[in-house]
Amino acid sequence: MTAINAPQDKYNAVWIIFFILGLGTLLPWNFFMTATMYFTSRLKDPAIEGSVNLTVVEADTRNVLESKFNNVMTLCAMVPLLIFTCLNSFIHQRIPQNWRIAGSLSVILLVFLLTAVLVKVDMSPLPFFCLTMIKIICINSFGAVLQGSLFGLAGMLPASYTAPIMSGQGLAGTFAAFSMICALASGSALQDSAFGYFITACVVVFLAILSYFALPRMDFFQYYLESNGSRPAGRDEENKMDLLEKDSPAQKRPVVSLTEEETRSNISVFAIFKRIWVMALSVCFVFTITIGTFPAVTVDVRSTVADGGAWDKYFIPVSCFLLFNVMDWAGRSLTAVCMWPGKDSIILPVMVGLRVVFVPLFMLCNVQPRNYLPVPFAHDAWYILFMIFFSFSNGYLASLCMCFGPKKVAQHEAETAGAIMAFFLSLGLALGAALSFVFRIII
Repeated sequence: MTAINAPQDKYNAVWIIFFILGLGTLLPWNFFMTATMYFTSRLKDPAIEGSVNLTVVEADTRNVLESKFNNVMTLCAMVPLLIFTCLNSFIHQRIPQNWRIAGSLSVILLVFLLTAVLVKVDMSPLPFFCLTMIKIICINSFGAVLQGSLFGLAGMLPASYTAPIMSGQGLAGTFAAFSMICALASGSALQDSAFGYFITACVVVFLAILSYFALPRMDFFQYYLESNGSRPAGRDEENKMDLLEKDSPAQKRPVVSLTEEETRSNISVFAIFKRIWVMALSVCFVFTITIGTFPAVTVDVRSTVADGGAWDKYFIPVSCFLLFNVMDWAGRSLTAVCMWPGKDSIILPVMVGLRVVFVPLFMLCNVQPRNYLPVPFAHDAWYILFMIFFSFSNGYLASLCMCFGPKKVAQHEAETAGAIMAFFLSLGLALGAALSFVFRIII
């Protein structure tokens, strides 16, 4: 919605706040995903001081936990994300916005504080593995509520205000990967580096909480919130009465009639889905392909350029995590200045479908260990080239779909449309997590 009498977003403050909140939605998952070196190291080394000889069962347990860590981590992240995003599509009108957003960020902050503390606590591999997965389930459950609520909130503002959320999410991965590379380069012990790594995440999440509480003070944000008949406090009945009492023919902004209010309270999720199904399925497919290969397949690619040395140490942190997140962020950010093709163009879903080609391309790189497929793309340059196009197309196409979805429905349906889009985004993540097991077995 753009109105002549709408206040200006001074200093782009609302845009920046949505960027920070977008950063906060994916930062937890990205910090856990890029810290796999730390987590797997805790599964390798004896956790109980003084233990020298391991039994065959203990050794097998360590090997299984280590080899399946990435796949199980992805599954434990994406399935709760899907379930709670689905729940958020139905409960977002019943639970106040403040509770959903600020509450979720607070829980995520507590989980990261616990993770930082546990860096200094010795644990045997199996309990450590189980506790890590519980934490991943927790942050992604609350992250789903946070993400769905945030996209729904942005759906009530002009279309360009979904872009900073997507851009912030892209920066989350870049920030996490860069932080991990700095930790490796510091030369500190792995546990010391991990402690500082997780404390950094706590600071960023705390900043997101402060940013959210500053949002209601912005006149630009309040104008669009009130135009949609919403209040941050979530008191729906009082809001309806206020709108009916305060709106009058003398006012310049459109009058919200009782009929319109009744329509808002009886929004059909299915009717909205019929109008946005192309965008919803497109964003689902984008993330199915992405999570199906990254990181479960891409993280196991080995360099063939050098045998040992620094490049082997930094190959995956740089070529996989950092490169993916930088290009993904670039793709997401491009939608702030360019939104081609249009929301009704057939070209967009076609471009989304063509991304399936990246699955065999990565599987034919030097993924190790492997049992069945050949390695025609053994050189590191092939892997890096595929990663550039793979990550950029993920960020750009996903951001376009998320921006266009809420704009294909009436304004009072935009929040629900945003929640539906977030659900299909999470569905794509969950499907990709399940497919990652299949893709890895095929190799």
